[in-house]
Amino acid sequence: MKKIRSIIAVITVAAIAAAMCMSLTSCGSKKEVYNVGICQLVQHEALDAATQGFQDALKKTLGEDKVVFDVQNASNDSAMCSTIVNSFVSKKVDLIMANATPALQAAYNATSTIPILGTSVTEYGVALNIDNFSGTVGGNVSGTSDLAPLTEQADMILELFPDAKKVGLLYCSAEPNSEYQVKVVEEYLAEKNITCTRYSFADSNDIAAVTTKAASDSDVIYVPTDNTAASCVETIGNIVRESKTPVITGESGICAGCGVATLSIDYYDLGYKTGEMAAKVLQGEEKISDMPIEYADASKQYNPTICEELGITPPEGYEPLD
Repeated sequence: MKKIRSIIAVITVAAIAAAMCMSLTSCGSKKEVYNVGICQLVQHEALDAATQGFQDALKKTLGEDKVVFDVQNASNDSAMCSTIVNSFVSKKVDLIMANATPALQAAYNATSTIPILGTSVTEYGVALNIDNFSGTVGGNVSGTSDLAPLTEQADMILELFPDAKKVGLLYCSAEPNSEYQVKVVEEYLAEKNITCTRYSFADSNDIAAVTTKAASDSDVIYVPTDNTAASCVETIGNIVRESKTPVITGESGICAGCGVATLSIDYYDLGYKTGEMAAKVLQGEEKISDMPIEYADASKQYNPTICEELGITPPEGYEPLD
């Protein structure tokens, strides 16, 4: 009888060990295919590039056949961002990429469990109402920022237009990160005895009227990294080029349509960096709660066409826009 009990005990231990081994193998294995939802606020050059970079990085890291993307565009409608991310939550996607601030805010409010990576977001503390933001959101959120050095952008105004006395700040009042950028530039230029006036538009419907007023009143216009401005850059460009009012912009896509110069990041590279972060999260290499917000390097660029129209020769250190 003792011998039978010993045999049973050995079999039981072996069965438990085998079950534990299978459990550990299952937990440690990587998924066959990852499902990733992408919510992009609006279609324009910068955000399109970020989405493409994100997809390229994940496909390169995980494999072409290892990730399925559900790419949705909200047509510059914050409410649509919520609808899109809620659909991702219902589908139980493995990760959400939120391209631009309203998309990030919608995802942040929709789930506390699915990993969320933002990109093309200027200031995460402002976007998510985090006091004394330390650089790491925590929880299920991280991402990349498109914030270029704002005081250096303001210095470009002084460098290229030393005689300018009146600077118009043209931006969408519905975008909190635009408000943040304008505030920083406004305060910096005020210390240099430059008069700054805000010209804000609520949406694309009044952008032409507001831009016309800004162009009439200003020596130079500053347009921050602003999604509504980017989606209406042709309208802005037509007005400022007709009035011959120079524009300094927060990013290269806007500069290509209406600006003289910009200190801008590369949005494809920013999206690519976000994709690399996503791969680490999906494969369990890093906890998203521990991942600080990452930034891209900025470079000075000028628009050859508009500079020629205005008779402006950029100093050394400026590269022509592609």
